[in-house]
Amino acid sequence: MGRAFEFRKARKFKRWDKMSKAFSRLGKEIVMAVKEGGPNPEGNARLRTAIQNAKGVNMPKDRVEAAIKRASSKEENNYDEVVYEGYGPHGIAILVETATDNLNRTIANMRVYFSRAGGAVGKTGSLDFIFTRKGIFRLPAEGLNLEELELELIDFGAEDIYEHEGEIIIETAFADFGPMQKALEEKGLPVTSAELQRIPNTRTELTDEQAEDIENLIEKIEEDDDVQAVYHNMA
Repeated sequence: MGRAFEFRKARKFKRWDKMSKAFSRLGKEIVMAVKEGGPNPEGNARLRTAIQNAKGVNMPKDRVEAAIKRASSKEENNYDEVVYEGYGPHGIAILVETATDNLNRTIANMRVYFSRAGGAVGKTGSLDFIFTRKGIFRLPAEGLNLEELELELIDFGAEDIYEHEGEIIIETAFADFGPMQKALEEKGLPVTSAELQRIPNTRTELTDEQAEDIENLIEKIEEDDDVQAVYHNMA
């Protein structure tokens, strides 16, 4: 009983920790959206997307409203959005999206994470040939017809539509993210999340031990408060 209890407790704390980091990341995204386009979601597509994504992870409404209010204050920090690219151990490409109020701190941390794992931070643009930026939209599958949806959305840039674990995933080119977002809004379709992601063009197979090295590095990077997203090309 004791061991089972400890296992459940550890799993619960890990889930809470993940939720806390998601709320923090989305809170920062809301702040950046407000500073970029103002506090009114109707006239600010980036803010609408951030609020939508916050709802998708059950972020409390009062936290969303607090982030919007905070962003409207002159005392709130501005964030620089910076992408760091590098190679981890075993030649795996890793791309890190950050939002930071202290560039020196962030780059110093990134260099430490990579070097301690046996990797190195590279030059900006060095991984452009490995990753393609795409729009990824997630909708609950219940009540939606995949074939009908594909016909409705193909003219708005849908490159691929498929069902996965109770969700419908819609992929678009980077340039079609805005048109697709607008089309989904106008059609009143329930969107759980809408994100621009970096999708690897090819993936590298590793042994279980090698994969663990990469997973440990990614976990360390994701713990950093300045990190918004991490992408890799490990299979």
